[in-house]
Amino acid sequence: MTAGPLQRVRSEALALCEAERAELAHDLIQSLDAPRDNGVEDAWEREISRRIGEIDAGQTELFERTEFRERIHAKLERQ
Repeated sequence: MTAGPLQRVRSEALALCEAERAELAHDLIQSLDAPRDNGVEDAWEREISRRIGEIDAGQTELFERTEFRERIHAKLERQ
């Protein structure tokens, strides 16, 4: 791909909303990864179900993404 088409695709991608950029990034990274390991897929499905169950049962604390970012930045600054 020459610089022109790459720059056009990049500009269009950056104009997407955050959720769309995240989905695109996920798809691009997956396209570079090794073949899928179904055991990993199954393990993630079980983990996601477990976490949803904890949320539904009120056993976990939920907070906004901004608070998550603040917590991560504070933790990194302490290191």
